[in-house]
Amino acid sequence: MQYRTLGRTGIQVSPYALGTMMFGQMGNPDHEESVAIIHRALDAGINFVDTADMYSHGESEQIVGKALAGRRDSVVLATKLSLPMSEDPNHRGNSRRWIIAEVENSLRRLQTDYIDLYQIHRPDPSTDIEETLSALSDLIHAGKVRAIGSSSMPASDMVEAQWVSERRGLERFRSEQPTYSILNRGIEAEVFPVAERFGMGTLVYSPLAGGMLTGRVRRGEPTDLRRAAHFTYLSDERRLDVVEQLLPLATAAGLSLTHLAMAFAIAHPGVTSAIIGPRTMQHLDDVLAGADVVLDDDVLSQIDALVPPGTDVSPLDMAYRTPAQLDPALRRRPLAARAAA
Repeated sequence: MQYRTLGRTGIQVSPYALGTMMFGQMGNPDHEESVAIIHRALDAGINFVDTADMYSHGESEQIVGKALAGRRDSVVLATKLSLPMSEDPNHRGNSRRWIIAEVENSLRRLQTDYIDLYQIHRPDPSTDIEETLSALSDLIHAGKVRAIGSSSMPASDMVEAQWVSERRGLERFRSEQPTYSILNRGIEAEVFPVAERFGMGTLVYSPLAGGMLTGRVRRGEPTDLRRAAHFTYLSDERRLDVVEQLLPLATAAGLSLTHLAMAFAIAHPGVTSAIIGPRTMQHLDDVLAGADVVLDDDVLSQIDALVPPGTDVSPLDMAYRTPAQLDPALRRRPLAARAAA
């Protein structure tokens, strides 16, 4: 396994990171099997494990804590907070109140004294970024967190956070966790360049585009993907068109679509690690079998022709959308003002 430096932190991480969203009730409820999957990944050389408080409502962190017993020092452990953990309106977001409380909950579930990379899971427009960075800085100074990162931040928010850190003398985000795959290349336009400019590592999620790039989603054929009916992108005709064109490309290269997609994700110089999220041992073994695949320039150019650099075929359902995208009132002048113009 060839390790890479996470931004300018000096921390060495594997190009594949083990994502644990599918461990627990959200995916695989068998704790022993989930622990065995984690151990198999560590034995294969993966030293980067990413989880979050809201994955199976804390159960994923508990499973990770069990799996890392006796192996904690050799693992770069990342977790996240921000998404709702209960109906209480203060049990979510990026406020100091919630950050200081929730880090203790994650430390307890993970059975550890420190978190290597603590990330805000989503931007929180209701909280001043200085408030968030100040609280996270205190966690670093207290020794509970080694580095901090963001996830799904627009490039403009990333720049603002770096500016606030510099002007206020606060710890700064050392990583960003965006979605990235052959079907979702939008971050190539600004997020990757901003991350490089500020020395941030990138831990990209969904390199298989939510399962679209496994070869198990075909036009007119049933899929065995769990909860498939809940994800509209699995039936998006634009995405299906590209998948159907990628399959013969992968075959011509002597690869499965999964291996082609993973090799594409880690080939970009802006990517530090790509998160794999197996639910079963078979899923993990399938991905690991392609860990040494390297795509040549001809294959990468053919992919560029299908999905131009810096573009998204269509967004994933779980992709972050800014308030202006979600609230029509933020992108429309009042009717009276429009009529008077």
